[in-house]
Amino acid sequence: MPLDRLSDFKSFKPGMNKPIRKAIFPVAGLGTRFLPATKAIPKEMLPLVDKPLLQHAVEEARAAGIEDMVFVTGRGKRAIEDHFDTDMELNKTLEVRHNLEALDAARNTEIEPGRLFYTRQTMPLGLGHAVWCAREMIGDDPFAVILPDDFILSDTPCLKQMVAHYAQVGGNMVAVVDVPRDQVKRYGIVDVAQDQGRSVVVAGVVEKPNPDQAPSTLAIIGRYILQPDIFKHLERHRPGAGGEIQLTDAMAQLIGLQPFHGFRFDGRRFDCGSKIGFLEASIAHALTRTDMADNMRTLLRQYGRACGQ
Repeated sequence: MPLDRLSDFKSFKPGMNKPIRKAIFPVAGLGTRFLPATKAIPKEMLPLVDKPLLQHAVEEARAAGIEDMVFVTGRGKRAIEDHFDTDMELNKTLEVRHNLEALDAARNTEIEPGRLFYTRQTMPLGLGHAVWCAREMIGDDPFAVILPDDFILSDTPCLKQMVAHYAQVGGNMVAVVDVPRDQVKRYGIVDVAQDQGRSVVVAGVVEKPNPDQAPSTLAIIGRYILQPDIFKHLERHRPGAGGEIQLTDAMAQLIGLQPFHGFRFDGRRFDCGSKIGFLEASIAHALTRTDMADNMRTLLRQYGRACGQ
């Protein structure tokens, strides 16, 4: 990577902080780690208490000012389309029963007509390929990518924090967290050119490196802000780690040509792609809810005593 070009980043800012109004949600995965639950239900529709993972992600996008939602789906994902559609019969039934709380919950799932788009990823060729599948719906606009598996609890939604910082620095941005060195082989890892506290200037990215070869322990998690230039690199369909088309490989091509930052967000991230992470996220989410936090604490104390804690 041409490190001498990092000093040129400031010259790119004015044209690369265009507002983010579109987001891609890659939701074509099979969810095999959650079988048999995901045999008929998309993994992204598994609920944290009473709200699907994907709805949490959509609400985070809305809070960040996103208007257009692009779902990259696959076979067996019809439940996603139905969830975000308007169910006139259900709404009418809830109205007749005067169940206004449930009616509000149902209506909050609806996405405004003309703002919800679907495209198919017909082959499981990796995250980079999934993002490339949405290219026609993104066009020449910068966009966000949200991975619903990464659930983030925070006072200010993670993507909203990123959008605010993006307005200052422009270019491309990824959310990052520090991970133990023995876990870096599970993530894309950033090479840090300059640590600015809240964010870092990225000199490079490496997908799933061995611990002794990792340039840092700052791992990229499932929130991205990207410029549309990335599509010309993704369309080459070059396989990377694991034989898949890696988003990090395409991002690496932009470093040195455009501003590129890693952003340390305020909040706690849960890996809902694993069973234990999903269970932990469910508990943590329940503890934030005024309607069930007290009961949840009572249950945890009871189980703690039963386990001798």
